[in-house]
Amino acid sequence: MTNNTSTRDEIINMLKKQKRLTVTEMASQLGITEMAVRRHLNTLERDHLVQTTLVRQAMGRPLNVYHLTDLGDEQFPRNYSGITVEFLKDIEALKGEETVNELFSRREHRLNDKYKERLEHKSFEEKVAELAAIQNEAGYMVDWEKKDDGTFELKEYNCPIAMVAKEYQQACSCELSLFKKMLGTDNIERKICLAKGGDYCHYIIKRNEKEA
Repeated sequence: MTNNTSTRDEIINMLKKQKRLTVTEMASQLGITEMAVRRHLNTLERDHLVQTTLVRQAMGRPLNVYHLTDLGDEQFPRNYSGITVEFLKDIEALKGEETVNELFSRREHRLNDKYKERLEHKSFEEKVAELAAIQNEAGYMVDWEKKDDGTFELKEYNCPIAMVAKEYQQACSCELSLFKKMLGTDNIERKICLAKGGDYCHYIIKRNEKEA
């Protein structure tokens, strides 16, 4: 172990494979001191990747046993998008494209219902800011700014459902429709789209003319 990153990764890998370990067990397997292991574990606990459980024994003091949190477990490769695309293709083959369209529409309505209270009683600019916050919480890496002419630019640098969106453009059209519902304006235009090869998704947002 030559640096903090490799030791940290090794601890995560050990806990993934062995599920529950004490500091002593980890120190023995890594060939480092228990103090060094505790230092790495403190960082991992701070980042919410590992947590400890106090295990009582028949004799002696209780032991602190470490294991991965759900967030720690998510550090390992997943293929959610891949299996989602496979399921959508199967649904399309079995039930037709209309059923797939209905699934995306239902998702749009579900998200709108989930977040609409967060946008109530806000000014238009506050709604744009809240929409950016919501998208950031979902992993879209959003930047936004208000332009001198009163319009807003919103850029998403990551798409958590990129693999799905590349196969099914309905995902992108439903996002645009969702933004219009959430902000209460029809004047939203997508200039650049990640799913179509862009470096990011770029939206130009304006109030409805009657409200401008």
